[in-house]
Amino acid sequence: MEIWINPACSKCRSAVSLLDAEGADYTVRRYLEDVPSPEEIRAVLDRLGLEPWDITRTQEAVAKELGLKEWPRDAGSRERWITALSEHPKLIQRPIITAEDGTAVVARSEEAVRDALGRGA
Repeated sequence: MEIWINPACSKCRSAVSLLDAEGADYTVRRYLEDVPSPEEIRAVLDRLGLEPWDITRTQEAVAKELGLKEWPRDAGSRERWITALSEHPKLIQRPIITAEDGTAVVARSEEAVRDALGRGA
């Protein structure tokens, strides 16, 4: 299991604390430093069953600069969104946990973290 975190994020710290409390075996990826490639973002989206705009933090300053709220949310625009996430990792919703069963969750709540733990983590 891997968890993508921003150490400055309270939800990330809470998720890591819960994983530790449960004795989970996991790897931390500080995705702002170890930026995911477009291929890695595509793979996580597939595991999440989501589209790139579903995991985009549209309130971030860079999102406003890029005008993301006006970008089309369709198959033809998918790669543009993925490129933006890779070029501006701060836009990626966090934390994301990839579970051992091949799925992933956006672990913004204790329930979501427990869900990932229950997926063969």
